[in-house]
Amino acid sequence: MARYLTPAKIGLLALIELYADEAVTADAILPVLSFITSHLVDTATNLSSSPWHKAERTANLVTDIYEFEKVLSPHPVVLGMPGRRLWDSFLQKLWDINSLDAMHEFFSRLRLLLQPTKEELRRIAQETGQMPEPDGGIRLCKTSIFGIFVRRCQLEFARLRFHDSADLWKSFVRYRQPTAQYLKKKNPAFEKLSFDQVLLVGELEDPDFEGLAAAVYGDGLVGSSSAALPISTDDLEGLLEFQVEQMQQYGNRVPLETRQKLQDLMQDSLLTPSVSHYVKFLDSWRAGDLPNAFDYLHRYFDYTMQNRDRLFYQYALMNLAVLQAEFGCYAEAVDAMLQTVSTARENRDMTCLNFALNWLFHFGRAHPSLVAHIDPASTLGSAKETLAFLRVRAKETGMWTLWSSVLLSEAKLTLSNGESVATALENVVRASQVIVERNARNMFAPHLMLVASLWDRLGLSNLSTVTCEVALRAHAPHGVFEDELRLTCKLAMDLAGRGRYDDALRLLDDKLNPDGTLVTTSTTTPSASAAPHTLRAGKPQQYWRKYRGIIKLRRDLARSDLDGASDLLSQLLQSKFDDLEPDMALSIDLLHVDYLTRLGDLPRAFSLVEDLLARTSDEIPPAQPTDSTTTTPTPDIAFRIRLLLAKANLYIRSNHPTRAFSLATRAASLAHRSRLLPLLWHSVASLSSILTSLSEFSASSRLLCAALPRALEYDDTHLAATLYASLADAEMGLAGQAAPGSRTRTEHLTRANDALDRAFAYFAEVEESVRAREVIAKRAAVMKVLGEKALAAQYSAKYVALVEREEARRKGSGVEVVGRSSGLFTT
Repeated sequence: MARYLTPAKIGLLALIELYADEAVTADAILPVLSFITSHLVDTATNLSSSPWHKAERTANLVTDIYEFEKVLSPHPVVLGMPGRRLWDSFLQKLWDINSLDAMHEFFSRLRLLLQPTKEELRRIAQETGQMPEPDGGIRLCKTSIFGIFVRRCQLEFARLRFHDSADLWKSFVRYRQPTAQYLKKKNPAFEKLSFDQVLLVGELEDPDFEGLAAAVYGDGLVGSSSAALPISTDDLEGLLEFQVEQMQQYGNRVPLETRQKLQDLMQDSLLTPSVSHYVKFLDSWRAGDLPNAFDYLHRYFDYTMQNRDRLFYQYALMNLAVLQAEFGCYAEAVDAMLQTVSTARENRDMTCLNFALNWLFHFGRAHPSLVAHIDPASTLGSAKETLAFLRVRAKETGMWTLWSSVLLSEAKLTLSNGESVATALENVVRASQVIVERNARNMFAPHLMLVASLWDRLGLSNLSTVTCEVALRAHAPHGVFEDELRLTCKLAMDLAGRGRYDDALRLLDDKLNPDGTLVTTSTTTPSASAAPHTLRAGKPQQYWRKYRGIIKLRRDLARSDLDGASDLLSQLLQSKFDDLEPDMALSIDLLHVDYLTRLGDLPRAFSLVEDLLARTSDEIPPAQPTDSTTTTPTPDIAFRIRLLLAKANLYIRSNHPTRAFSLATRAASLAHRSRLLPLLWHSVASLSSILTSLSEFSASSRLLCAALPRALEYDDTHLAATLYASLADAEMGLAGQAAPGSRTRTEHLTRANDALDRAFAYFAEVEESVRAREVIAKRAAVMKVLGEKALAAQYSAKYVALVEREEARRKGSGVEVVGRSSGLFTT
């Protein structure tokens, strides 16, 4: 295997020579220079193409000369016969190298392409007695991209031994031979042995000379492609490193067609770089193949550490820890990462140490029980101390991605502890400044994801949706695919919250489209580039499937399809708690509580909520948290507020409103202090139900009237429906306290009817069949009290029809609940 030179690089040299001889037209200069530069330096991948396009281009150029034709054939020559293209001049340049001696001459005259230095001009002037006149054409600076490439090719060719140069010549003949038929059509005098001038001359002297040619060149003589073209060590290592970069940065697997090409190239090479084992490790990891991933990881570090002692031992431990955490071996992963921290400190490897500490921090936030045994005085400090240390070290070592990530983590920690929103915004802005100044494009998506979460916590769902769309449209192609998937899942959950379950599922299903794009639906849906092979990785596919299951479970619960909900819930609960992300795990647990409540099994639901509350911290973080020495991270305060509300709603449903009052009041206080406005409106809904059940109708009405305008801004359809239903109950209570036949009573009944009308529209939008039927029954009662017997009978008949259709749908009669705000639940 050649170390650097290949026939494709000889083609690039010939193209550079054409450019230096000014044989390229003005219109062709830009595409020609772009083509050459793209194969000499690492250029940014075009956003409209696959991120693996660069690897495919490099592999195709090594094996196929017609890659040059795609660039050169559209352009004419500067001087020559009419109809001749730049492709013809390029072939003429290649076929002029018609012997091994001509190849030596070709590399020798490459020095004429370089601009001579002042010392060389002075030496020539001393030898000839006069200053040399500048030749025509373009001369390359020795420090330019083209100049460095030409000088290195000259040096590598001069280092070749004779048999290596002969192998390079035979490879060049095979690489160029497919164009022989094209030249024969253009030039009738072109002969079969024209690829080698020595053979052509020998054939004139000895007619049987063709046998010697076949013995020397073999398949190259007849233009067969059975003999594979060699790839240089430099190109092969570059392709492997590119694969590692793509899989580490974007979390994707290698596409099947690209992987097949690269495997063919490696099989034809004589040497196999050790990094190929690391590529196989990453691909097995992404595919979910744990045994092979362990095998390739050990094999890679066995090869790389033979002569490097323990210099890279910490990286082996770090990869082992990440791999074990990926496959659920959390205790082993923590131990391996702690060994990584100790080894990195011993070897003074700050890059590895910073990454390991950052990983331990985020792992501890997701799985607090697994890091509780770590001694804070020895390895880790508190969460704030860890982040402060990482922020300072990342700034000192110039790790800009880590620096911005730590600032975002500090903002997230501030929000999860219920501290100042202004402090969190300050850290977000500082992270944004680092990302923009240092052009850390892969951090734009996490940054905007946190901003979207911040808008959600402040009750501004429209800004949150716009932020997610901006992240998907503009920044997702530069980041990790998991970030793009999380943004898409968040938008899907927002659509599901508005009752658009089909649109939400379609948005997730579009991740599997063959063209890799998100199709724009009736809503404003982002269009982001997502390669179709991205979901071939194990973890993203599980994440995608679980979110699809959550959306379907919410739809089945809303439609009172408890059988379908039971099947979905059993599948989602098969995973252990630590296998899921905290927010996903809480969503599944709350849906489990909702399922048990709808099933009427209140004791089991209450027991589940108590168990979930026991998992969280016993104490809520104070308004001004003090420094803590424990490493066990406090869970997000939003989690505990949701659980308190779930427990309060269970008390309300079991006719114990007085027990629920303290829980709802505590939840409202925590939500107000932490500026969790959506949870504050949920707390108001619970408080209003409690006040209504305690006959405090006036207080309940005033509370709801104050909260409803802000709650409607959040764009949570189910929350709005619940608030309007509670308002109708409060107005009905006020009407019951007024004198019969009075104007006040009529006004309260009218307000109750309006609130019920809005509640029904919202319940119908989210397909909440049971609550919608309750609203219809209440409207019938209101009409009866108002004396509208015809309307009361109409609503009663509609209630009966809804019950019958619901029963028919459950029995599989084909009547499907569609639930829209038109007031009808069936087509």
